[in-house]
Amino acid sequence: MARKFKQLIKDLENAGFINRGGKGRHRNFIHPKGIVITVSGKLGDDAKHYQEREVEIKITRSKK
Repeated sequence: MARKFKQLIKDLENAGFINRGGKGRHRNFIHPKGIVITVSGKLGDDAKHYQEREVEIKITRSKK
C-alpha cells in the first residue's frame, strides 16, 4: 500500500531535511549537505511509487 505524502514529509524531516516552503501543493526540502528534493501533492493523498523511491534515494544519499 502506498504511503501518504504526510509520511514522506515526516521521513524527510526526520532525516534532517528542512522545508523551504513552496507554491501550491509543492514543498521544497533541502538538506544541510546540499541535497534538494521537491515533493508535490496533498498531505492526505497516496504518494506515487516514483515519489516514494526518490525520497528513499535522497534520504540514503544524505546519510553518506
